[in-house]
Amino acid sequence: QVQLVESGGGLVQPGGSLRLSCVVSGSIISIYRMAWYRQAAGKQRELVGRISRFGNTLYADPVKGRFTISRDNAKNTVYLQMNSLKPEDTAVYFCNLYRPDSTEYWGQGTQVTVSS
Repeated sequence: QVQLVESGGGLVQPGGSLRLSCVVSGSIISIYRMAWYRQAAGKQRELVGRISRFGNTLYADPVKGRFTISRDNAKNTVYLQMNSLKPEDTAVYFCNLYRPDSTEYWGQGTQVTVSS
């Protein structure tokens, strides 16, 4: 059974940084695409960024230059480093594993609140 568990969320002041982690069990992340999504209150879930099994990354325009996705295959963990955080980054952040057969798995989410 594939499980994704996010951690690292919390309250941070504007301009601050956080690093989210997503630990995956039941599957080897090195062969699949991993992604981070977020969902703000009252809004639809949106892509933050993703990393291919080859290590190629793609980011949504609002976070380009501020967020970085990385992967530690030995730890079966994906990270989202978030710098220069803004109040509009406030959301629940979800980790996603995508298989070529279109099967997807999601974590339970971790809350990030950017506020002074």
